[in-house]
Amino acid sequence: MKKLLSLFLLAAVATAHAASGGYLFVTFKGEQNPLTEQIYFALSQDGRNWRALHNAEPVLVSKVGEKGVRDPYLLRAHDGKTFYLLATDLSIARNADWGRAVRAGSNAIIIWESADLVNWSKPRRVPVAPLDAGCTWAPEAIFDEDTGDYLVFWASTTRRDDFEKHRIWAARTKDFRKFSAPFIYIEKPQNVIDTTIVRDGGKYFRFTKDEKFKAITMEESTKLAGPWRDVRNFSLAQLVGFEGPECFPLQFAAGEPPTWCLILDYYSKGEGYQPFVTHDLASGQFAPAAGFVFPFRFRHGSVLPLSAAEYERLANAAASAPAAPPPASAP
Repeated sequence: MKKLLSLFLLAAVATAHAASGGYLFVTFKGEQNPLTEQIYFALSQDGRNWRALHNAEPVLVSKVGEKGVRDPYLLRAHDGKTFYLLATDLSIARNADWGRAVRAGSNAIIIWESADLVNWSKPRRVPVAPLDAGCTWAPEAIFDEDTGDYLVFWASTTRRDDFEKHRIWAARTKDFRKFSAPFIYIEKPQNVIDTTIVRDGGKYFRFTKDEKFKAITMEESTKLAGPWRDVRNFSLAQLVGFEGPECFPLQFAAGEPPTWCLILDYYSKGEGYQPFVTHDLASGQFAPAAGFVFPFRFRHGSVLPLSAAEYERLANAAASAPAAPPPASAP
């Protein structure tokens, strides 16, 4: 870790201001009580300094399924008209049993929809995993340019091998209502969870948590269906104790090189997200970034770049929102 920290520090992340409208972070707080396992929003103009919305109380609450949601992922539809928020259907605060969560948890995900990021549909519980799944964790989605639909993927154990290991499963959808039959998307000798995928320069880049080594892997492919290959010399491969990888573009002023930010949740130390940045995603060379400020410890979530109008709409809605109820009234 010390060797990694000695790598060059990209000053652009510490000093530049985003040229886009800003960023929205969706997250949850943890297992402290049923309200901390709900959906929280935070805004940032530069992707570094974050402020919580709704007085740091939940913006979205699930009263379906297990009545708890974790690992939220926010996706802008390919046509730009709709936003989909996916989340794990799980409440450790209510059940306090990780063994049950792995072997007898939900085979569904929770989905919200919105046209403006302010007004949201009611949450709906949608089964996507195989019937013998013991869990359906950290769902994400990406539009497939080759097939014209969305690949939705998550981590599941299954009864067929006595819940021996997590694999990344997937299904396809055009509308986030009807899904294809689930299929194994990532099969490794060891447990894998927490996959995220981004597209840059005609390639897809895939980050996944290797549960055996508690490390993050990085792969690349020209197609979502593969084949995938490891990115050589991925500079963060030796880090341990991290999970929940999320990668998003930081857009700076004209003339500055594009920057990608990879955030990793340092769960083993309880330190929350740690940011790493690169000017060349394909190189796999990331440097630690300073100057990121979070209003509370963000847990596994995601970041959505915003237009100026979207940022203003969210900021205005937060300013005019009534005071949040006291957190004692759990859903």
